[in-house]
Amino acid sequence: MKLDDRIKALIAVGASITANCQPCLQSTTKMALESGADEQEIAEAIEVGKRVRAGAASKMDKFILDLNYAIPASESSSNGGCGCDSSVKIAMEGKNG
Repeated sequence: MKLDDRIKALIAVGASITANCQPCLQSTTKMALESGADEQEIAEAIEVGKRVRAGAASKMDKFILDLNYAIPASESSSNGGCGCDSSVKIAMEGKNG
């Protein structure tokens, strides 16, 4: 099955909600309307995105509670993490000095 532009745009609407991206939501909503989606379909896509976002946030909150804060930074960076720790350090250095 090939997805038509209307369905792709509705998926993008839901993804915009999940990503918390307001400019994305504005453009994908416009794209969905231009592709033939109606307001009800867009509202449904928004609701799906909200449920996915809430589920992801809930999982992250649980993950945060389960973290072991005793892990040294050198070990946490070698476990295949995303590398955001170095980005945070750079951001903090710029903020403080």
